[in-house]
Amino acid sequence: MKYVSTRGLAPEASFLDILLSGLAPDGGLYLPAEYPKVTRTELDAWRVLPYADLAAAILRRFIGDIPAADIERLCRQTYTAATYGHGRADSDCAQIAPLRWLEPGRLALLELSNGPTLAFKDMAMQLLGALFEYALARTGERLNILGATSGDTGSAAEYAMRGRPGIKVFMLSPLGRMSAFQRAQMYSLADANIFNIAVEGVFDDCQDLVKAVSNDIEFKRRLRIGTVNSINWARVVAQVVYYFKGYFAATRSADEAVAFAVPSGNFGNVLAGWIARNMGLPIARLIVASNENDVLDEFFRSGRYRVRSAAETRATSSPSMDISKASNFERYVFDIVGRSGETVRTLWRQLDECGSFDLAGTPHWAAVAASGFVSGRSTHADRLATIRDLYVRCRLVIDPHTADGVKVAREHALPGVATICLETALPAKFAETIVEAIGREPERPPGYEGIESAPQRYQVMPVDVARLKAYIEAHAAP
Repeated sequence: MKYVSTRGLAPEASFLDILLSGLAPDGGLYLPAEYPKVTRTELDAWRVLPYADLAAAILRRFIGDIPAADIERLCRQTYTAATYGHGRADSDCAQIAPLRWLEPGRLALLELSNGPTLAFKDMAMQLLGALFEYALARTGERLNILGATSGDTGSAAEYAMRGRPGIKVFMLSPLGRMSAFQRAQMYSLADANIFNIAVEGVFDDCQDLVKAVSNDIEFKRRLRIGTVNSINWARVVAQVVYYFKGYFAATRSADEAVAFAVPSGNFGNVLAGWIARNMGLPIARLIVASNENDVLDEFFRSGRYRVRSAAETRATSSPSMDISKASNFERYVFDIVGRSGETVRTLWRQLDECGSFDLAGTPHWAAVAASGFVSGRSTHADRLATIRDLYVRCRLVIDPHTADGVKVAREHALPGVATICLETALPAKFAETIVEAIGREPERPPGYEGIESAPQRYQVMPVDVARLKAYIEAHAAP
């Protein structure tokens, strides 16, 4: 399996070549040169696999330079009930990413937030940590990870990388834009290899800083800068696995199709569904759920992709989706325009110069319409109503981002086709909104009581690339 850049100017590379690098040298994002296809026979065989073995079977299709036995070992070490069950002692791997029906046969929730940081990001990040450690052990090198978070990526990355030899983590987050629980999860970590940087801006500013550093090829190579954001292909391919798991849990044979509803800001999670669909998983529809920062919804409704300024990016009660520049959207556009790096370069140059591009009225708009995507928008009032409705009807409390997904899923349901909504996080991370919706605090898993009162350690920094580079250089792994 070889990988190519969405900008079309970087040489082909292997999985291990791109694992530690993040952006391609031409500024693009890596994708497989072609998507592996899954046969019906393979779908039938994979249906009965435990999660770890399913992950290994899928990852083997994308990784050609790690022995199959090593992939299986890494997956089995990563995907355990102890890691993804809030400390459960049992070893029932069927409990990893379980499916819960909200409306039997019609609407289900895929529970992805049972990892150590109570968010779906753990599903891929724990494996990414194991892959990083494996790759570094082979070469004897060190890695300085630079990432940006709107809420859950940061803590998931830090918990996955904490204490790993040869790795230091520099995580950017928007100052004052996360929930108190999210801040506490990140800033209270005292591990010597973790550095939290609170940026005086919004998430898009943090993301732009990461890209600016990554585009400085000399600095990136000299300091061995890698990334854990979903611009890293390994994050995306690890997320592909739970689409297969959800499909198998909701169906009885490969004759059936399902729809997936995905709360989305940076487009990485739903992109994994796009990859699964291209592999041959019977996905009838991919439903993108936006909050008030509705860049993606605007595109799928109109064809216009228009980024917002920091001043236009709203702070909402589903803060992990307060994003106005969806990094992974470039990978989708690359596929839609016939995998033309030249076309992607033209569109992103237009985006940089004008702040938008429009595919409506172009030959590419038909490809968008045929790609299986639909979208919708959810507001604070919608989130409260959805949380309250599920609590009353199902005695289930969901987090605000998942509520965005459920609300939009209901609007785009297909007759006779089950819709699976991907859970984003546990409600304990967003207590203020839950109290507003149902009048009581959400339950917290054991071990998370009083996390907000723990001492916090972080560095406040302006949106300044030079300052960030100097800070990394002063604290980087040698």
